[in-house]
Amino acid sequence: MWANIRDGFLVIAGFFQSIAKLIIWRPDVVFAKGGYVCLPVGIAARLLRIPLVIHDSDAHPGLTNLLLSKWATSIATGAPLKYYPYPAEKAKYVGIPISTDFHSFSDKERIDAREKWGISSKYPLVVVTGGGLGASRINDAVALIVDDLLVFSSVVLVSGMDQYDELRSITPQNSDRFQLHSFVSSGMASLLGAADVVATRAGATTILELAALAKPTILIPNGKLTGGHQLKNAAVYLKEDAVKVVDENKMLEDPKILLSTIRDVLSNPSSAHKMAQSFASFARPNAARDAADMILACVN
Repeated sequence: MWANIRDGFLVIAGFFQSIAKLIIWRPDVVFAKGGYVCLPVGIAARLLRIPLVIHDSDAHPGLTNLLLSKWATSIATGAPLKYYPYPAEKAKYVGIPISTDFHSFSDKERIDAREKWGISSKYPLVVVTGGGLGASRINDAVALIVDDLLVFSSVVLVSGMDQYDELRSITPQNSDRFQLHSFVSSGMASLLGAADVVATRAGATTILELAALAKPTILIPNGKLTGGHQLKNAAVYLKEDAVKVVDENKMLEDPKILLSTIRDVLSNPSSAHKMAQSFASFARPNAARDAADMILACVN
């Protein structure tokens, strides 16, 4: 409660700071990505009659962008417009800007990527990642099923730094069949591109990176994050049969739910391919350019 009260005062202070900064800088346009820190800047832009462009990464708008949308000159979205309550005349589905390293890999590129990472090409590859900070509940589930996974696949687990030492002591040593990494600072596109299936959280950027890779994907959304946005993200792509979704609470009760979902994807290559192609339809390789064009179009 006290943190929320404090944040209310910070937003008010940020509004006056934003007014001062915008008067000094005199920008032609303000671009806001959402989150409460953007609210005072967006309101200040409105009062100073500066064009405002907002962008939603998640498949459903956050509170800040909902509030700012009524004043925005243009609105860019990360998912199809039908998932947002924005007026069509000023909203455009552009996707999320991602690196060009994320693209559909050819068979040769997958083989080369596995050689780069020292991973066997004799088995299908499962990559599991909880994002930059890792995800302890996913890590714990994988640790319990890793021996079963290694019966029919190779496995790479990106654990995050906090749990790495614990997992290192209870998982197999790194080899061409199993690898544990605390963090991948570069080359994540090649690691994901080498995979036959990826299990991950349902963050908006990660989802569209995997869509660009046309990768069979299992989403394990974190339902405790703000506004349940990962649950909403996952639901969008599940509705289009573009991903598989594993309920985290059920996975905690029985980690073999994740095991069976991975096995199901790998044992049905035609269904996995169809799912991946549906997922790829959400890729927007020109997202950065399209968002930039929207911003520049607002400059008088």
